[in-house]
Amino acid sequence: MKELTKAEDQIMQLLWKLEKAFVKDIIELMPSPKPAYNTVSTIIRILEKKGFVGHNAYGKTHEYFPLVSKKEYTGTYMKNFMRTYFSGSFHEMVSFFAREDNMSLSDLDELINDVKRDLKNEKKRDHE
Repeated sequence: MKELTKAEDQIMQLLWKLEKAFVKDIIELMPSPKPAYNTVSTIIRILEKKGFVGHNAYGKTHEYFPLVSKKEYTGTYMKNFMRTYFSGSFHEMVSFFAREDNMSLSDLDELINDVKRDLKNEKKRDHE
């Protein structure tokens, strides 16, 4: 899976939020100054070529929807990020952010408990 550019990522974030949308719907949610319709339309067509977006045609109008989930993209992006900046070590990445954020031991304990709880809930959902 290819990495998104900053502009592509901005549009995908909105499309993931909307689930399906016309170009005008995406532009509506973008911060000012709003980009030109043709600019957004071009980026969406690039996303389509990359396999991130599909569309339904209604005459000359197209309604776009994500083909790649946010969770799927985030997982791939984070694995690449970890491999590029932390030699693929989750431990090194977490240690880096803990140091950068000046996390206390109690903060780290809380984080560990949150992760344990999330993993337990995820396993429970997988078995249902």
